[in-house]
Amino acid sequence: MQSDDLVMMGFVRGAFGIKGWLKLHVDTEYPDSLFDYPVWWLGKNGSWAPYTFENGAAQTKIVTAKFTGIDDRDAAERLIGMQIAVPREELPAAGEDEYYWSDLIGLVVFNQQGETLGKVAELLETGAHDVLVVAGEDRQHLIPFVGKYVLQVLLAEGRILVDWGLDY
Repeated sequence: MQSDDLVMMGFVRGAFGIKGWLKLHVDTEYPDSLFDYPVWWLGKNGSWAPYTFENGAAQTKIVTAKFTGIDDRDAAERLIGMQIAVPREELPAAGEDEYYWSDLIGLVVFNQQGETLGKVAELLETGAHDVLVVAGEDRQHLIPFVGKYVLQVLLAEGRILVDWGLDY
């Protein structure tokens, strides 16, 4: 499986208990939505391997998962730091004006004056709305991902048009 075929969903934060369970950081709208996928891909530095999901639990501040064949703490600890992904083809299609965060990361952000602010480095979830973290040459811009500021997402062109000044 190639990285381009996968959508990042989080990473392994640590081992949980002694029976091979993992503590996860998930970047999904609903933390337990990952449990819908029977096979997860874990990897680092472009090297990926499939793991069969066996069981999971989503609590208030923690998501845990168990994979077939990962049966003790030592095996679980070897997976710490691995990214979690699922094949793009298994994801539901994004709705109108909806985007997977992984599709936005790396897009060039420019304003109505044609000035380039930088590239989307990551997104933050603030509770009120998501925020684009745009890394420019000499500064970082935090742009609320709302219609007032994000005017167009041009995925095919690899660009996002915003109503945002260079000095904001």
